[in-house]
Amino acid sequence: MPLRVTHCPVNLSGTGWSTVKALRKKGVDARLVVFRPQKWRPDECDINLNRPEQGFLRQQAVQWRALGRLLPQTDIFHFYFGLTLVPKKLQFPILRATRKKCVMHFLGADIRGKTPAQLAYGYRADAQIVGSYSAQRWVPDALVVPPGIDLSAFTPVPPVERERVRIVHAPSNLDRKGTQYVEEACRELPVELDIVHGVPNIEAVKRYRDADIVIDQVLRDWHGLFTIESMAMGKPVVTSLDEEAVRRTEEAFGLEMPVTRATKDDLAERLWPLVRSFEERKRIGAESRAYVEQVHDIDKMADRLLQIYAGL
Repeated sequence: MPLRVTHCPVNLSGTGWSTVKALRKKGVDARLVVFRPQKWRPDECDINLNRPEQGFLRQQAVQWRALGRLLPQTDIFHFYFGLTLVPKKLQFPILRATRKKCVMHFLGADIRGKTPAQLAYGYRADAQIVGSYSAQRWVPDALVVPPGIDLSAFTPVPPVERERVRIVHAPSNLDRKGTQYVEEACRELPVELDIVHGVPNIEAVKRYRDADIVIDQVLRDWHGLFTIESMAMGKPVVTSLDEEAVRRTEEAFGLEMPVTRATKDDLAERLWPLVRSFEERKRIGAESRAYVEQVHDIDKMADRLLQIYAGL
């Protein structure tokens, strides 16, 4: 009988859905169960619990029914974003009593800035996962599994040499990504800045593909999925990164990370070598695609998860 794994109860940024599909290719009986799908990813799940948005008792009724159905069908529960199917104080004892294993997979915003006491529940899972060595500062005992993407969905775009370099910045949140500092830096340079915000995904992707340089963010200590997807398209990326986390990442994977590190204070200075040199943009873009193929390929991520499952 194949290993049976239930991923639940959310699908933030498509992480759960892409992971489940990759595991299925490895022969795993994997499924994604969500409380409610994200409105822009309505079909990315196997089971939509359609949990009511309000009403605690009604929500609990839906969640407990789901757990009752899923327990006999599951060997390992893979939880995301610090959430469980039913309240944590009951979820973990039930899994132990029924000899089921579980993984708590943190995605970033669920741990950033939290105290050890607030995150102590994670130690009740059989394993904890974070997506970067930067995130490991919040959960020191967590295993690092970098986010994976389906590379077949991202075709590298040949760089274009033009008089005015096009920079794309696509903030999900203008304040958190430091958009005002991006605008200030770009006013100092001979560039065209395209801020992609609040537009349909099809249009957004077209504008990403037209970029010469991508700026992710300048206020946080690690990049997001946008950086990975941009690198997969062969774009040089500029973002804020923690130096120690970069060192540990390069040591773990044996590769130099071809991302230009910048803060709100030195962004214009860090951008200039890329703006003035087409060859530099071309070189880093090619290295970016190669890096993602080695570190963020969803197939490799699935292999790493299978190793973790086997050790539970």
